[in-house]
Amino acid sequence: MLDTTVKIAATELGIELAAVPAEQRLAGQPMTGSATLGEFGGSEIGVWEMTPGAMSDVEADEIFIVLFGAGTVEFEETGETVLLAAGDVMRLHEGQRTVWTVTQTLRKVYFA
Repeated sequence: MLDTTVKIAATELGIELAAVPAEQRLAGQPMTGSATLGEFGGSEIGVWEMTPGAMSDVEADEIFIVLFGAGTVEFEETGETVLLAAGDVMRLHEGQRTVWTVTQTLRKVYFA
């Protein structure tokens, strides 16, 4: 989807959302979805979105930038909770067990 002459408005990109599977859903009725934009230097680039609620996850190795929304990501191994808001950049490591709690629909661009 990305090319040297293509610009994508990641905040306006249509993303098809689906309900979080029951085994991952912890609170509310969160939905998630993603759109792959392409590859760069061997990394996948995409946009991911989650609606309000809470879910558990096991992470891939990734760096992301929050475009809009608000929430937290809690790391089960350490108990650390990180507040997320527009403009934040964060690194996740493969295999980390997390809990995502979204209070305002959160959208991020990821590099994995």
